[in-house]
Amino acid sequence: MDISALKALNEERRARRAAVLVTDLENGGTTLVREGEAVGGELGAALANTFRSGKSGAVEADGRRFFLNAHLPRPRLVVIGAVHISQALAPMARIAGYPLEIIDPRTAFASPERFPNVDLYPEWPETVLGARPLDAYSALAAVTHDPKIDDFALKAALDAGCFYIGALGSRKTHAKRVERLLALGAKPEEIERIAAPIGLDIGAASPAEIAVAVLAQVVRAFRSRGMSGERRSKGEAA
Repeated sequence: MDISALKALNEERRARRAAVLVTDLENGGTTLVREGEAVGGELGAALANTFRSGKSGAVEADGRRFFLNAHLPRPRLVVIGAVHISQALAPMARIAGYPLEIIDPRTAFASPERFPNVDLYPEWPETVLGARPLDAYSALAAVTHDPKIDDFALKAALDAGCFYIGALGSRKTHAKRVERLLALGAKPEEIERIAAPIGLDIGAASPAEIAVAVLAQVVRAFRSRGMSGERRSKGEAA
């Protein structure tokens, strides 16, 4: 492997940015492609699929054979609110490969007894996210129903370009939330990214059912990164 490509790859991994190491199987040459870089032709299409799936493998593209070695950061699921939904979501997310972190300054809720084996932060989101910033491979679900706790985290998620942002609450509640986020400097097109009401529309009623709907929406958002709205809709119907 080209030592400069290896160094560049390690830099991307430290920064939690996705990259694919492309090896030409005919001449052994290696190239590092970062997520978002423009690559045309069949190789570009193969790379886009690799970035979404995270799966490495050999491909034929543009009359040549390549091995695409994917390096994607592990998704980070951050939940604002140590509530019943979070209790149900924690074990489900861990099984699905999205181990979560819970942030809630209300120590009566954010206790190890209620959330065993979970990364739990009984502090304000401003403090935790200041030390552990969100990024494009983070998902954020705000479920406290308390603007004093949720709003900062939602704005931070918008600023960081998180791949998923969801917020609990009715449409009326969300309309008021939109006004507050606009006042905080968020742009209307950014706020449209927030899934509210949170979760896929499966008629969920109980906290556990809502947790299923949220996790499904997170997984869909992660696996459809970079897809157009039309292609994403087709994927949803599959």
